[in-house]
Amino acid sequence: MLYVFLSICCSVIVSVLLKLAKRYQIDVFQAITWNYSIAIILTWIFLKPQLHNLQASPIYIYTALGILLPLLFMVIALCIRFNGIVRTEVAQRLSLFIPIIAAFLLFNEHLSLLKVVGISIGFVAIICSIPWKNKTSPNKKSTPNAWIYLFVVFVGFGLIDILFKQMALYKAVPYTASLFMVYLIAFMLSLMVLVYRFGAKKAKFSWPHIIFGWILGVANFGNILFYIKAHQALSKNPSTVFSAMNIGVIVLSALVGFFIFKEKLSLLNKIGIALAIVSIIAISYANIF
Repeated sequence: MLYVFLSICCSVIVSVLLKLAKRYQIDVFQAITWNYSIAIILTWIFLKPQLHNLQASPIYIYTALGILLPLLFMVIALCIRFNGIVRTEVAQRLSLFIPIIAAFLLFNEHLSLLKVVGISIGFVAIICSIPWKNKTSPNKKSTPNAWIYLFVVFVGFGLIDILFKQMALYKAVPYTASLFMVYLIAFMLSLMVLVYRFGAKKAKFSWPHIIFGWILGVANFGNILFYIKAHQALSKNPSTVFSAMNIGVIVLSALVGFFIFKEKLSLLNKIGIALAIVSIIAISYANIF
């Protein structure tokens, strides 16, 4: 379970860094761009992708992910700013039942009673987690329609999860190679936008943004690396890894948000967090019972 714990920590560190970006006047888009540069290097070093038979690779999925990942990263940064770490993580973790619904509607997969219960509880958890009165921070002005960011994170992660699952079906290309290509495309597209912003004087090249992005990239890659290693170490208990990861992130982000960033949660929000944990447990073990 050490790998699960390390993956949880890396995931929450990513959210903390995005939370701190505005405080230290970091250009989030620059940081996200350079984050992918270090992710490419670390993927090459630690995962050792075999870049052969790429002619059989699903380029359209790589491109879609290469566009969606940096865009959603930006939305997450805004969501954390306006809704706090806790609510953002809840929206992100509950997005897991979007691919479950898609599998049922599009691929005729069986939807068990336990999955239906888990999804239903998850919907209630999302409603409870919405900042109806927006009490994220005592020193922050109210932000109208802040819930929209939560909705985009929820739907966006669901779509990305579906694309990653589709990418994994292409057995002719190793998954590590596909991941490397996705990072490469995300970096190249983000870099083109960044170069345009430099040329239009909308952004300025600065080492602090790059270093911050590299730190963000290390945490982001660490989350993926330790999650993969956790599944390898506990290959006979994938549901345990899946549920421990998602529940752990929600719990740790709640502790960090409350004790470090003084995020305010209503009673309804706390009920939403508890229901999110119940929903994840139900969905995780739906295939066992």
